[in-house]
Amino acid sequence: MNRTPVYATVTSGVAVPKQRGAPVPVVRDLRDRAGRSPRALLFRGEDLVVITGLPGSGKSTLMRRAVPGRRIDSQDTRDRWAARLPGFLPYALYRPLVRLAHYAALRRALRTREGVVVHDCGTQSWVRGWLAREARRRGNTLHLLLLDVTPGTAREGQRERGRGVSRHAFARHRRTTARLLAAVERGALPAGVGSATLLDRPAADTLGRIVFTG
Repeated sequence: MNRTPVYATVTSGVAVPKQRGAPVPVVRDLRDRAGRSPRALLFRGEDLVVITGLPGSGKSTLMRRAVPGRRIDSQDTRDRWAARLPGFLPYALYRPLVRLAHYAALRRALRTREGVVVHDCGTQSWVRGWLAREARRRGNTLHLLLLDVTPGTAREGQRERGRGVSRHAFARHRRTTARLLAAVERGALPAGVGSATLLDRPAADTLGRIVFTG
């Protein structure tokens, strides 16, 4: 594994290099950096980035704040549907339609061949497989951003947004996220992923831009 330390000041950005051929796993650990976390992550123009972590960890908040370009977030899709439907309808009734709309939007975004940042709920590993295949087809790289927060912090994030998940669903997310985190920490990235960046809450709060260049 190539565990790459990131020695960046808070005013600088971290450029993630393009990888060709069989990628060498790269892990950048931005946790516990005591105010020295970078303010920007820079990716190549047609690369793909997937953000994952526990529900309530701050994925949507980070994307809305830091991604000026094309982003695909299932939460945005859910909010649009909720705004059009009567408030008394439970989300469970129209969840399948939200998911279909989300994946249709992702498909359209991938067809543009632009760099895209995608919200991954963590339990749908087939989405990362889809993105990895698309990155290979483009001749570019799929990158993973993993938000590492405690379950308590994630639960508090759910309460702040007024939208929680069931105990059963949260337990499932905890298991899948823990397995993914452990794999990334030992350099065993998911199939097709060229690099992974680990963020704790302070690092995510510091990060102000996720951009594609070139």
